[in-house]
Amino acid sequence: MEIRELTPDHLDAVLDNRTRAFGPLSASDAGLWREMVMPMLPEGRYLGAFDAARLMGTARINPYTQWWHGRPVSMGGVASVTVSPEDRGRGVGGRLMRAVIDRAAELGHAVSALYPATTPLYRSLGWEHAGAQYIATLPAEALRTLRGGADVKLRRMGPDDAPEVIAVLNRVYAATRADGPLVADERTWRGRLADKDDFCYLAADGYLTYRWSGRDIRVDNLVAGSEDTARALWSLVGTASSIVESVRACVEPYDPVLWLLRERSSDEVAQTRWMLRVIDLPAAVAARGYPVGASLDAVVEVEDPQRPANSGLWRLRAEAGTGSAARLRGTDQPAAPRFTIGGLSALFAGVPTATLRRTGRLSGGSPDSDAALDTAFNCDPYMIDYF
Repeated sequence: MEIRELTPDHLDAVLDNRTRAFGPLSASDAGLWREMVMPMLPEGRYLGAFDAARLMGTARINPYTQWWHGRPVSMGGVASVTVSPEDRGRGVGGRLMRAVIDRAAELGHAVSALYPATTPLYRSLGWEHAGAQYIATLPAEALRTLRGGADVKLRRMGPDDAPEVIAVLNRVYAATRADGPLVADERTWRGRLADKDDFCYLAADGYLTYRWSGRDIRVDNLVAGSEDTARALWSLVGTASSIVESVRACVEPYDPVLWLLRERSSDEVAQTRWMLRVIDLPAAVAARGYPVGASLDAVVEVEDPQRPANSGLWRLRAEAGTGSAARLRGTDQPAAPRFTIGGLSALFAGVPTATLRRTGRLSGGSPDSDAALDTAFNCDPYMIDYF
């Protein structure tokens, strides 16, 4: 078995593998898929496992920025992990994902995230459950009545608005100290905004993309930096209430719409879980944001069999919202908290140390070190995008 970068000549075989793994694509969707992946091929973002010339499996690394406590972190989003049915159970997936870890590091990604079709493979290589995509079912009529008194200017948008959408996202995620949501590059956004099935609107501090789903509406993205913009965008969706009964929307865990609704006695919210892996420990810790009031100075030990550069003793510090990780060499720290790489990745995403201890991902240390780590890394991460 050999892991190689895919080229345009492989795309027919890749599409066949993808169809066998996830089901058939329409001709138009297959064309859009080719347009999306072609620019990634020369960047080495699409890997294949080969038996001589025969393609056995694939994995793609999407270029994203992921926001952690209001600061951007380079993230490799793993997608299209496929293994041909006749090659399953032969270790193809494991070989591919080990190569993905190395390639993500080469591409400069500090962390990696994925939506798992199966958990054990990814967990064995250091990814761990982190956050969720939350999908709420909301009454359309209740959304219609949310419009406020302010006149928020909304306009339709298309592919040329991609840079402005990215700028809006960056401003809102920084200001709201967001944890987990991603921002795609301009190339990806142009493709999204060219989709004729989506209706897209832009405001000065927010945007909306939605589409019809049968007789209902699905809101893929709605981001608002203020109450007035949140009311304007949600009430725009609600204007279809004479036809639409319910709206399925990707939301934040504490999305403003859940507090703007006049009547809210129960929530219908589904979760699709995603997993996170720290790829470059010092880069990830330094890029991430932290609560301004948190003060951390702790030595931890990390075990990462796939990325030995992450293994060993590290001094983690956080002060005034900024963090750092410095390697300690030749230092005996028998009382240091000891993390598996999965445990450290989960801590990075706000999973409490008490949970990590009770699942074998953290040992050693003390209640004081646990409290300091929890305070620094505490968050409730989410994504509104699926990839």
